[in-house]
Amino acid sequence: IILLFIAYPLGYAFYLSVHEVTLTSLRSGGAPFVGLQNYITVLTDPLFLTTLWRTILMAAISVFLMLASGLFVAISMNKTNTRLSYVTRALVLLPWAVPPVANGLMWSFIFNSRDGSLNATLYSLGLIDEFIRFLSSPVLAFAAVVVAYVWRVMPFSALLYHAALAGIPKDLYEAAQVDGASAWKQFRYITLPLLRPVTAVLLILRTAFAIMIFDEVFALTNGGPGDSTWTAAWYSYWTSFRLIQFDTGSASAFVLAIVIGFFAWVYVKFIYQSMET
Repeated sequence: IILLFIAYPLGYAFYLSVHEVTLTSLRSGGAPFVGLQNYITVLTDPLFLTTLWRTILMAAISVFLMLASGLFVAISMNKTNTRLSYVTRALVLLPWAVPPVANGLMWSFIFNSRDGSLNATLYSLGLIDEFIRFLSSPVLAFAAVVVAYVWRVMPFSALLYHAALAGIPKDLYEAAQVDGASAWKQFRYITLPLLRPVTAVLLILRTAFAIMIFDEVFALTNGGPGDSTWTAAWYSYWTSFRLIQFDTGSASAFVLAIVIGFFAWVYVKFIYQSMET
């Protein structure tokens, strides 16, 4: 099963990335071998380099907001009583159950410049004089994609943090209170250090998925305005299925995989080493 559904597609994608592929060659199977030429084309394309840096920036902002909001929600759930905690956990889990494309479409309705609920709310509160074109501004469209993505993935970090907080012995906090430690010092010197293993796992997993962000871009902005919300995954999709250049599209996907592997290696090497020390 693994060979059929994972190894074979990966191998075939690599085959495409080192051959000159056209629609005709896909049918005939006579694609000429070009070696690393497709990778050179991708790495020398200014648009790909721009989208790659934008993807890393988007991933960094998304992961930070996901960790911060997830920890805040987890602490809030941890302070509620047991019965209410069941309700809050169920509510927090709902965004995680929303399909990514449906999530993007939902936020596109919220950010709509003509009849979006966000504009309507801000206008009714007197905070704006005219509706804001969220998805027509490069900066606001970028922020909209980040908000939509963070809203969807935040429950994952919140639930992991909630489970980790439940495993911290309360005796540590009681001893800190006896010593006169403030709530901030308890959070800084007790909570955060004991949450480092969970934070390390979240950083590795969510950074990899954030670098591959595609669904919210597809459903929310379609890469626009212009190419301001293009990500590396969107570049691979556009090149492969819009420009029908399966060879360079596959090469760009493998470059993205290498970038993800590099970040995972950095996290494993430095974060877990710091945990051991």
